[in-house]
Order: sequence, then structure tokens, then C-alpha cells
Amino acid sequence: MIGIISFVGFTALVAVISYFATIKTNENTSDGYFLGGRSLTAGVIAGSLLLTNLSTEQIVGLNGSAYKDGLSVMAWETLAAIAMVVTAIFLLPRYLKGGLTTVPQFLAKRFDVTTKTITSGLFLTGYVVVLLPVILYSGSVAISGMFDIPTLLGVSDQSAIVICIWGIGLIGSVYAVFGGLKAVAVSDSINAIGLLIGGILIPVFGLIALGEGDFFTGLDALVNTHPERFDSTGESWQEVPFVTIFTGMMLVQLFYWGTNQQIIQRALGAKNLAEGQKGLLLASFLKILGPIILVIPGMIAYQYFDGNLASSDLAYPELVRAVLPKPLIGFFAAVLFGAILSSFNSVLNSSVTLFGIDIYKQHINPQAPEKTIVKYGKIFGVCLAIAAMFIAPLIANAGSLFNYLQQINGIYSIPIFTIIVVGYLTKRVPAIAAKIGIISGSVLYIISQFWIGPSRVEAALEKAKATGITDPQALRVVEADAYPHFLHIMAILFIANVIIMLIIGKIKPRETPFVLEYTKQVSIEPYKYVKQFGLVICAIVIAIYILFAK
Repeated sequence: MIGIISFVGFTALVAVISYFATIKTNENTSDGYFLGGRSLTAGVIAGSLLLTNLSTEQIVGLNGSAYKDGLSVMAWETLAAIAMVVTAIFLLPRYLKGGLTTVPQFLAKRFDVTTKTITSGLFLTGYVVVLLPVILYSGSVAISGMFDIPTLLGVSDQSAIVICIWGIGLIGSVYAVFGGLKAVAVSDSINAIGLLIGGILIPVFGLIALGEGDFFTGLDALVNTHPERFDSTGESWQEVPFVTIFTGMMLVQLFYWGTNQQIIQRALGAKNLAEGQKGLLLASFLKILGPIILVIPGMIAYQYFDGNLASSDLAYPELVRAVLPKPLIGFFAAVLFGAILSSFNSVLNSSVTLFGIDIYKQHINPQAPEKTIVKYGKIFGVCLAIAAMFIAPLIANAGSLFNYLQQINGIYSIPIFTIIVVGYLTKRVPAIAAKIGIISGSVLYIISQFWIGPSRVEAALEKAKATGITDPQALRVVEADAYPHFLHIMAILFIANVIIMLIIGKIKPRETPFVLEYTKQVSIEPYKYVKQFGLVICAIVIAIYILFAK
């Protein structure tokens, strides 16, 4: 009951603050609704970026990976800091110079409208089929378990999940569809404070429990009992082999933090370039601390439960249940609910933006006034949310949520990132090259990861078992050796697509070189210390890897 009161009260408080923060924003204009009136400050941008990235699929999934492989999985967090620095210095100035509302808008200017539409369609398909349902399902599992919804309502586990899915979906829709980006960003910033406090409490109480009442005894036990698990350089058979840091890992990070609409939209709403850069730098510095919330609890759980949990995905929820004092479980559930809501809101708001600007205005009603664009964008958002709520229960049969999300996202992430990079770094590569790049990248990835790869892995495992190999660790090595890691595949396809596009550009270049014009919508005077702070952040990340390398 305390938990229910906490999260209802917390959600209501955030809603009220968000409302008063947005009443001066004209939500009947595209800038007002989609970009918060281009008025977001560094603090709001940083808080919104961090919380958009934090939800149950990250908190539960990444801690589950740490339970299995230890510190090496921190690459998903620490390397994000470098990606945000690159975005702040290289990509954001170009986005704001062009006055972009969506990333695909640049592709229309650089290549053509068809390229933009294909890209927007890929984003929207990924959001409605994968990302929104995964957020809803994983969040519902967490909330249902923490509040014991089946017992509370006298329903089955499956019915409880469906009830939570629709509850989260409806509340999230109200925030995202009717509040616009500024409502989402402000609520994100408030929730980020609660999530950081709640997230830090878990490893603190976990170490106290591990040390039988003493925090420092627990810390000593964690570091010295299994020192091999504090290796920042993952082995080839682990989820994040060290060499992938130099191949597909950085590409995925750059796509996510630099071109993914749900993320970069916060920076696009900056009041000026300096505020946007400061927001990204602040978020990147805080991201370095991410493993405290997203990795360390999984490592604590491995030692606390002696590695005997039935599934690595149980590491985080079981640790919370075991070590957090009962009165605080309600507070943490409220904070986690805010994180779930934030991720759902962010993806939905980005979807509404992509549809309103790139689909409705471009193809359905080019003469529509901005009020009409916003109106039909909201209608689309409601339909998208309802579709995601129907799809979400089906995710229960998808296996590992984290792997499902990463694997499927690869279909469109690297192809889109490729054409954006080539678009900015070249001036004469034509539109046909971008279309071929998107199609070839997606098709080749699907063939590799869902046909060739699984067949080779299955054959290798069958051969190994036939020779008497049954040890799980040995089988992981066999599986890793059977086919290249999916991050390596992404890097290979990225290079192949770049070469294909450059060859096409050499054979059939566009008639006139592309020039990015300054729209003067916001000041693009950069933050004067952006490069210095960026170098410091990159140096800290490198130092962390050197410090923990075995």
C-alpha cells in the first residue's frame, strides 16, 4: 500500500510540475509541440537524455549481463560518454544549423524526400514493433512483481501483466501525446533525480548485506572474492568481447546517441547550440557513473546468491527484494515507474514527431497549417500507443528481452547511421546511393543474423555435444567461435555500405555539391569549452579501462 501511495503521489507531482512548465509553450506549432519551443536548457536536456535511456530493459537486462560476465559489460554505458562527446562536437552543430526537427529531415535536404520517408518508416516500424512493446512489457513485469498485482487484484499473472501494460501505456500516452516534448523533458529531469537516488541505494544496501552489516567489508568482499570479474576487457565468448569496442560497439553508440530520434530530439530542442552541447557533456559525464546503477548490482547479486539464480535476468529484482528495507521498496517502485514512463513517453513523442513532420506534412497534406499537423500527429500517437499495448503481451515469447532488443534494432541502426555519416562527410554522393545503402544494409544484416549465423551456431553446438562437451562455459566458447559477434557483423556491413556508396558517388555523382544552409532558428555559437571538456571525458573513460584491465 505504501508503494502504491508513493508512485501515485510521485506521478501526480511530476504531472503538475510538467504542466506548469509547459503552459507558456505554444503546443499548436511544430516547434512548440515537437521541440518544446526550442527552449530546453542544459540541465533539462541532460536529465531527459539520461532518463530516456534508463528503463527496465536496461536496468534489469544489463545487470543480468553483469551477473553473467562481470564488469566487461560496462562498455554499453561508459562508451556512451564518448559517443555523446562526438555528437556534441560534430553532429549537433550541423543539426541546429539546418534547423532540424527530425533527423530524417537532414536526409531529405542531403539526398531526397524518398530517402527521408524510408528512414522515418524504419524508425517508426522499429518503435511500434520492438521498442514500445519491450518497454511496456518489461516495465509491467517489474511493477506487477513489486506490488504483487495478481494477489492485490485477485487475477492471474498474465492478466496482471496486461493490466499494467495498459495502465502504463495510457498514462504515458497522456504525457507524450498531449504534453509535447517539453512536458516529457521536464518530467524526465524530475524523475532522473529520483532514479539516481533510488538506483544508488541498491548497490549501497547490497554491499551492506554482502558485508553482513558493514558497507566497506562488503566492498572488500566484492572486489577480492572474484577479482577476475572486475576485468574491463571481456573475453571472446562473453557478451561484450574487448575487441568489439573498436568495431561495432562504437557504431551502435554513435547511432543511438547521435542519430536516434528519441534521444537526439532532446538536443534538437535546445535554446541554442551552447546549451545543447553543455547538456550533452553533462549527460556524458554522468553516464560514466552509469555502471554503479546498471552493472555493480548484477555483480553483487552474483556473489550474494553464489551464482545460483535460475536466470541471470532475475539478478536485479531478486537483489532488490533481498536487500532493500521494506519501507524503501515502495519509493524505489515509484522511481522505477517514472523511468518506465519516461522511456515510453520519449519513444512515443519521437514517433509523433516523425509522423507529423516527415509523413503527414510531406506526403498527406503539404499545405496543412501547423495546428493541423500537431493535431494529426497526436491522433497517430494515440493509435501507435494502442497498437504497442496490444503487441506488448506477445513479447513474453521472445526470449531474452535485452538480446531481442539489440538484435532487432541492428536491422535499421547501422544502415541509417551509414547514410547520415556519408551524407555529412561527402558532398556529391547521390540519393540512389543512400537508398541502396539502407536496403543492402538491412537485407544483409537479416541474412547474416537470422539465417547464416543461427545455422552455423546450431551446427557447431550439435557437433560439440556429440563429442561429449556439455559444460556451459565450454559451449559458450564453441558458440562464440562458430560465427562472428553481431557487433563485428555491424562493423563489416558499415564499411561495406560506405564503400558501396562512395563507389556509386564516383560513378554517378550528384550534379551540384551539397551545402548545408544556416536557417538562423537558434544561435549556433558553440560552448567555448566543449572540446576541452570533451577531451577530459574521453580521457576518464580510457583511464577507467586501463585501471580495470587484467
